[in-house]
Amino acid sequence: MQPTPVHYADYLELDKLLNAQHPESSKNGAPLAHDEMLFIIIHQTYELWFKQVLFEVDSVLAIMHQPVLNDNAADLQTVVHRLKRVATILKTLVQQVDIIETMTPMDFLDFRDMLRPASGFQSWQFKILEAKLGLRFEDRHGKAYYTSQLHAKEIALIKAAENAPSLVMLLNKWLERMPFLTDLAAWPSDDSGSNEDTGFFATYEAIYTSSLAEAEKNNIAFFKETFYNEPKNTHRHLTATACRNALFIMLYRGYPLLELPFQLLETLLEIDHQLGNWRHRHINMVQRMIGTRIGTGGSTGAGYLKAAMDAHIIFKEIAQLNSFLVDRRKLPALPTEVSIKLGYSF
Repeated sequence: MQPTPVHYADYLELDKLLNAQHPESSKNGAPLAHDEMLFIIIHQTYELWFKQVLFEVDSVLAIMHQPVLNDNAADLQTVVHRLKRVATILKTLVQQVDIIETMTPMDFLDFRDMLRPASGFQSWQFKILEAKLGLRFEDRHGKAYYTSQLHAKEIALIKAAENAPSLVMLLNKWLERMPFLTDLAAWPSDDSGSNEDTGFFATYEAIYTSSLAEAEKNNIAFFKETFYNEPKNTHRHLTATACRNALFIMLYRGYPLLELPFQLLETLLEIDHQLGNWRHRHINMVQRMIGTRIGTGGSTGAGYLKAAMDAHIIFKEIAQLNSFLVDRRKLPALPTEVSIKLGYSF
């Protein structure tokens, strides 16, 4: 049986796609505000990209939610690959701001007041993305306002995402089960036969402490809080165990078994970085377009965006681990048996 031929326009449903732009300025026979078409298409494009990003993130969540994630199979590679795609899409979203900035403030005023109360703040897909990555309700800036102008079905979708295991939660569980620091509970690392039992992190803490300048000595308390004390407040995503294992990945990322785990951590930081870039470009664009005026959705405009940019950093605990790195030449050599486990064995 011959497959039914597929036509390009039918496959992409171009009739629907190309006829989905209905400028407010041209309704009731009024002349079209020329730049409103650009405004509509750029935001429709954003929403299509958000849909793709959610598609990728959902697939990653499904893989990482398995009872056991086999790091030696294709699963971890698939996770890293798809998250890198997410980071690349977000980079594209940042670059698309260049296009909308070809519109001048006066061009925008030709139709801006016709859009109230519509606002990019009402992008429920973006709020779902933030929640699925790990932004919790209690950590949101303006949480009393962020769903106030959405439809009930959209609010329900956001709440469902907030109540489901997020990427940062699943990352924490994955990091907690790494076995290598258990293997290193009894130190030394130099196979010298010493009976001193300090454990890897006690040894590493001494190396780290000795590397600090006098003005950095407060980092010692931060080190202990991060790696020895379990979370005592709701603002922490990663447990002390997860943080220890994440730092170990960063320190010994040159070993073959830790290459993909390190790429995973770096890709999550890149996602946060690109989200921050997007918010920053958005702030600058809003300031350029409307100055200190309020947004069409009733927010404080650029002021709200600035506060959200500072509050909505999802993987900041991973980024903070860079505070605890030392010169690689000072890293203690791992015991032979651990090195073998982390390397290629033939």
